[in-house]
Amino acid sequence: MTTTQSETTHTTNTASTLDESSTLTIISSDGTRTELQVEIADEEAELQRGLMERTALAEDAGMLFVFDQEQPLSFWMKDTLIPLSIAYISAEERIVDIQDMQPLDESPHPSAEPAQYALEVNQGFFAEHNIGVGDVVELPDRPG
Repeated sequence: MTTTQSETTHTTNTASTLDESSTLTIISSDGTRTELQVEIADEEAELQRGLMERTALAEDAGMLFVFDQEQPLSFWMKDTLIPLSIAYISAEERIVDIQDMQPLDESPHPSAEPAQYALEVNQGFFAEHNIGVGDVVELPDRPG
């Protein structure tokens, strides 16, 4: 997938080289807590690779993209083989937008509002867990 920050385009690919994996929790409006194991993409190469060329993603897994500041974000699915859902998350750790994305689709999926984080999961995960816009995300603690 590709992230477009303002007018800069980043391509996202297989994250097998990522060594950071953490637990992220989403608290739905009804109080339900949903945990996910996430790989963290916070360096340029990781942001560009993302989940490209993967053929599967575990049911309770995802990738958290971390940007330096809140800004308009946009992702695409170039060279991404599995259908994904993406949640854009504000600096205040609230979901501001959720979209479904189809494999190999190069059309942009811009965030409805500025976001500092993006969370990609298997398509339908958010709907299946009653997770929606406005829900709170407890981001994993990250070293220094």
